[in-house]
Amino acid sequence: MTDHQEISLDWMSGEQSPPPSAELRPEIPHPARMYDYYLGGKDNFPADRAAAEQVLALSPLVRISALANRAFLQRAVRTLAAEQGIRQFLDIGTGIPSAGNTHEIAQAVAPTAKVAYLDNDPIVLVHGRALLAGAQLGSVSVLQADLRDPGAILTDPAVRELLDLGKPVAVMLFAILHFIDDADDPYGIVRTLVDALPSGSYLALSHGTADFVDPAEASKGPAVYRSATAQLTMRSREQVLRFFDGLELLEPGLVTAPQWRPDQAPQDTDGQVAIWAGVARKP
Repeated sequence: MTDHQEISLDWMSGEQSPPPSAELRPEIPHPARMYDYYLGGKDNFPADRAAAEQVLALSPLVRISALANRAFLQRAVRTLAAEQGIRQFLDIGTGIPSAGNTHEIAQAVAPTAKVAYLDNDPIVLVHGRALLAGAQLGSVSVLQADLRDPGAILTDPAVRELLDLGKPVAVMLFAILHFIDDADDPYGIVRTLVDALPSGSYLALSHGTADFVDPAEASKGPAVYRSATAQLTMRSREQVLRFFDGLELLEPGLVTAPQWRPDQAPQDTDGQVAIWAGVARKP
């Protein structure tokens, strides 16, 4: 990984696309790199940009949704660190490092906060060195893992070295569960993670929905992702609410991303964003 990490620092300072690598499978669109493109990032390949533009052509609101999701993540982390006293974060499916990462927000509130980032995309590891550059030594880890195997995440030596799973942890699942098919038991995955953590832990998540879309249009976005490395499964509010079974939702409950404790009056409507968002405490 060392060679890739050194290369990644060069990308971060320039306008060019990242250098292709067989490990990164640049010819296949990846949701994390597509998300980076939506956010205005530079760490994506032509295949990612082409697929993202197909999605944007179907719904220009996807970029608005991505930005709203990122803003929700930052508000949720700030709330957890400042109001709930959380000092440990397990951020799964973090995607491409960009401004306002979980560790930056949490450590601005509590310098001792620790964050374990996990993602199944090698490009996240490629960017690990750049991500860690601004973090306190020993406070952040970037690890390769798959959400579909929560048991492996919980027993990962690197996770356990950084985080004390006997103390409250915030599990962060932002814009990742809609890439988990029903066949992979997304509810069982979340339950496994939450059950392993003590009282006072939190689950924070966001999830794409077709609740605000004409049924005739609802399948077009997911169709584009069928050529990518992960499929897209939109879920209704009731389906997303199931992820919080047995937990205590913080106010204002499960709402669209801009409506979750906004810093100012939201400019985007529910239909424009189409992402359910919530944070809940394990009693």
